[in-house]
Amino acid sequence: MRFEITVGIDAAPETIWDLLIDIEHWPRMTASVTQAQRLDDGAFGKGSRVRVDQPKLQPAVWTVTEFEPGRSFVWESRTPGIVTTGAHIVTDDGVTLSLTQKGAAAPLLGLLYGRLIRRYVTMEAEGLKRLAES
Repeated sequence: MRFEITVGIDAAPETIWDLLIDIEHWPRMTASVTQAQRLDDGAFGKGSRVRVDQPKLQPAVWTVTEFEPGRSFVWESRTPGIVTTGAHIVTDDGVTLSLTQKGAAAPLLGLLYGRLIRRYVTMEAEGLKRLAES
């Protein structure tokens, strides 16, 4: 399963980026995240780990695998039979968020949770827009 959404945001890319990497404050940005907790110290970047709790989903630990300051980060979460990858890309006029699931369990998970996951990614993009433009 793969889902991607691009949203135009009337705010400076720096503002969008700052909100995007303020992971522990995502619950104020979107109802799709009830808690986000950094599991390590220091600046957010490659190797950072975050536990994310979402309604109707099991908590997931995400590890940043790619990081381009001010521009993008990619993180992944692994569970038996599935690797979920989330990409967050700030553009000159907004943001692109994507989520990809691969592995033996991906087709079943996509069937069971695909609609919910697409809704959550959309809520996150729209919440980021709302917060950045306020």
